[in-house]
Amino acid sequence: MKILVYGAGVLGSYLAHALKRGGNDVTVLARGKRADELERNGVVVRHFFQLRTTVDRVRVIRTLEADDQFDLIFVVMKYSDFPSVLPILAANQSSHIVIVGNNADARQMQAYLEENSRTRKHVAFGFQLSGGRRYEDGRVLAVRGGGQMVLGGLDGPIPFKSLLDKAFAKANYKLDYHDDIDAWLKSHIIAILVLNAVSFSPEGVMKKLDGNKKLLMEMIEAMDEGFRVLEAMDITVTPAGQVKFIRERKRLVYYFLKLYSIVPIYKLIDGTISEMEALSSVFVQWKRVTNSLTPSLDKLANKFLPHP
Repeated sequence: MKILVYGAGVLGSYLAHALKRGGNDVTVLARGKRADELERNGVVVRHFFQLRTTVDRVRVIRTLEADDQFDLIFVVMKYSDFPSVLPILAANQSSHIVIVGNNADARQMQAYLEENSRTRKHVAFGFQLSGGRRYEDGRVLAVRGGGQMVLGGLDGPIPFKSLLDKAFAKANYKLDYHDDIDAWLKSHIIAILVLNAVSFSPEGVMKKLDGNKKLLMEMIEAMDEGFRVLEAMDITVTPAGQVKFIRERKRLVYYFLKLYSIVPIYKLIDGTISEMEALSSVFVQWKRVTNSLTPSLDKLANKFLPHP
């Protein structure tokens, strides 16, 4: 299949690798230095847990023209970067698009593409369960178990599910279809905001969490408060088990966060302040709409998160 991966960061690079190894004709859209690296060296991925490095040669483009046509387009980038890409996708004639990443505005993005596209668009949304870091020389470090993406449509089953299944049929990669992907993505934002509240601390607070029981308990309360905001918006927190876990098994959650704070893996996860600013801004809007109080989350945000 002819597939475009729009975005060549950590997640996009690993997705391109998986699709290429699955026998697809893969093109990657990148710009500037990153495009030069891919043309020169291919997609170079160091698989952290698997202790191996792979190199995949792919076609590289720097712009998506209106008459470029692909069977599938995966848009893989930071939440704060999606708005700049939507007009380009709308102008392109390809019909099947999967927007991958943190997303608080799936419904609005789908509406934009439906209303402004020259050809009919079918849109799905997903989140790739992996992380990592990109190094200065262009190599990507992928932190993952097996390759996996949670994805779904906003108005029932994805109409091009058969194309997705075909694209990944021979890839070492699992597609986990979800009935309410919008709720899944919004629920995931809560954990992202809380965990990154300490990751973005200039004092490196994450390294000190092991002995800071008070801060760890504040993080647990902050997640619960975030979930209550979603519930006030009539959004079903999903997976549903995480709410019960946070509220009824606080001691276990505490030990999980304590372990998370002392292992080195979190240092390998790449994030950006711009994305956290955008997600924080959206959450503030949710709070205003629901008149919700979130004292623990506010305390973390005021101390550590970038302010929108």
